[in-house]
Amino acid sequence: MGDVMDGQSNARPVIIKRKKIIQGGGHHGGAWKVAYADFVTAMMAFFMLMWLLNATTEKQRKGLADYFSPTIPVNRISGGGDGAFGGDSVTAQGEQPESGMGAVNAYSAASESGAGTDQALQAQAAEIEKALNARSGESMTMERALRHVVTKVTDEGLVIEVFDLADAPLFDGLTATPSPVTKDIAALIAEVLSITSNKLAVNGFVRSFPITLIENPAWAMSAARAQAMRVLLQDAGVDSDKIARIGGFADRKPVTANPVAIRNNRLEVVLLRRDR
Repeated sequence: MGDVMDGQSNARPVIIKRKKIIQGGGHHGGAWKVAYADFVTAMMAFFMLMWLLNATTEKQRKGLADYFSPTIPVNRISGGGDGAFGGDSVTAQGEQPESGMGAVNAYSAASESGAGTDQALQAQAAEIEKALNARSGESMTMERALRHVVTKVTDEGLVIEVFDLADAPLFDGLTATPSPVTKDIAALIAEVLSITSNKLAVNGFVRSFPITLIENPAWAMSAARAQAMRVLLQDAGVDSDKIARIGGFADRKPVTANPVAIRNNRLEVVLLRRDR
């Protein structure tokens, strides 16, 4: 009997745990707030869409559609350019809703004018590129000349850039005496630009000199080379009245990371925008 009692006293006590289960029904977390916010946003977008459909004209709706699905054509460029040749600015055309103090109407007129200028320039740029490409296969002389040429569209206008090559400089040494290839390029540019009536600008640039000089010759050299190109263009048939300005920019606007690279020796013949 005593052994039995001792065995029972040594037995491990039995512990019963009861877990309290709380039925859901009061709090569901914050997911419903996110869903509700999405629903409100969608409804706001829907009502804004309906308002736009009723408050805009067909032309304005087309402008909005073009804004959200832009198409920017990029054409082939020879090496060395820093911009894409071609491309359209995305502007909504047509009348704007008449509201406010007239600022919207003024903006509309300016936008339409700018869009028209861009479209005209892009059309001329396409024609010039087509003409240059057509001449590229005519002869070895044209092939050699076009190695120096890239085209790009900037805020100033259509830029025809002519640059030095390691084996074919545009000018003799550190002078403004044009080499034969520069004369060929000028004749080609003059022929191509005959299809346009825009004013022209001629800009000259040179690379930096590797040593510091008391008087930097880059200013005079860049201006003299721009002047030489102007003379070549006029000799090739460009009307002097079309030349709006020439400029020498020395070594202030390099197009390479290395300012002394010969690629920075270049000329720009700019087909200016109508408003420049």
